[in-house]
Amino acid sequence: MKQSVKLIVGNWKMNGAAGGLEQARLLAEALKDQPTANQVVLCPPATLLERIGSAVAGSPIQIGAQDCRAEPSGAFTGCVSAELASEAGAAFVILGHSERRAGFSESDELVAAKARAALAAGLTPIICVGETLEQRDAGQAADIVERQVRASVPDQARTAAFAVSYEPVWAIGTGRTPTLDQIAEIHAVVRRVLAERFGSAGETAPILYGGSVNPKNAADILHVEGVGGALVGGASLKADDFLAIIRAA
Repeated sequence: MKQSVKLIVGNWKMNGAAGGLEQARLLAEALKDQPTANQVVLCPPATLLERIGSAVAGSPIQIGAQDCRAEPSGAFTGCVSAELASEAGAAFVILGHSERRAGFSESDELVAAKARAALAAGLTPIICVGETLEQRDAGQAADIVERQVRASVPDQARTAAFAVSYEPVWAIGTGRTPTLDQIAEIHAVVRRVLAERFGSAGETAPILYGGSVNPKNAADILHVEGVGGALVGGASLKADDFLAIIRAA
């Protein structure tokens, strides 16, 4: 099922600094001059949430956080709750990114708990799933992704907005991407599981592709059957590159 409106999300990771404000302003001005039908989200570091929000005010760009704590408050030094992210201007939050799963040992259960917290705070969670290269080579990609979708997307998603992003771990930041057929295959798996679990909500929730998306491959990827948008890393840091991806949809 092709979706006419795509969700294009820029994940700045631990990049951007204050200099990223100018890139955000340039992107906002371009989208005000030539609006897009697609939904555009920027996810900067937490320290920039409010400043990026101010920089893009009046444009169609929405703001998202890169993570949140499952608890609403408490003695969690260095962490940001979903409520705090929302207060800073976030409307979305990325959860379960492979860098969090691998580097911080985040389990499917923890990702689901964070997603419940995000939904309770009124945020739209973008829940990431994806296999490693070893799992792909072993023919386990579909099974791994199905398991992650079943365990990481909470039941509460039935009555709220959410998205899933398929990010093969081996494609993130490497310049490598799966074939278009491989992308279509896994997106079909995700859609089947979401539809089984959530009915109509699962049939319409955006399923993004993430992993070395750039201006050169964006058009091909975004027109694959079942791809409802993209989660973009490094290419989202430069207004011209990110705008090219948005226009490619």
